[in-house]
Amino acid sequence: MLDIDIMGSKEIQSLLQQVGYGHLGCAFEGQPYIVPVQYYLEDSTIYIFTTEGQKTEYMDANPQVCLQIEDIQDLLHWRSVVAIGLAERLTEQSDIDRITQLVKARNPTTLSPAISRTWIDTWGRENVVAIYRIQPSEITGNQTSRPE
Repeated sequence: MLDIDIMGSKEIQSLLQQVGYGHLGCAFEGQPYIVPVQYYLEDSTIYIFTTEGQKTEYMDANPQVCLQIEDIQDLLHWRSVVAIGLAERLTEQSDIDRITQLVKARNPTTLSPAISRTWIDTWGRENVVAIYRIQPSEITGNQTSRPE
């Protein structure tokens, strides 16, 4: 039998620091939307560095989001964290500059977010960077353990 344990706050923080990517869930007018994203953690604040598109439209209209992070070794060994909170789009240049430096320091190759070729080719939209801050109001985590 597979045992699933609740993760403690230190285990949750450790997983958030280790992984750096997850699935962002948002909703607008009853329509859910989930998309993979990279995130950057500073203390307990989560930052999403992305380009404008459907997820930013949803978050701007309804800032209530969740971010699910996981580490799966196999079906018997996995950890998962869900952070729920409000996504706030950064508009102050000093905040944008500070988080851009955080992104550069953690991953120099990720200074330009992923761009969908279909999105650009089909609609011809400009590539506009958006940075969101998520202050989690609730963070939970579960992990498997083997019975003794």
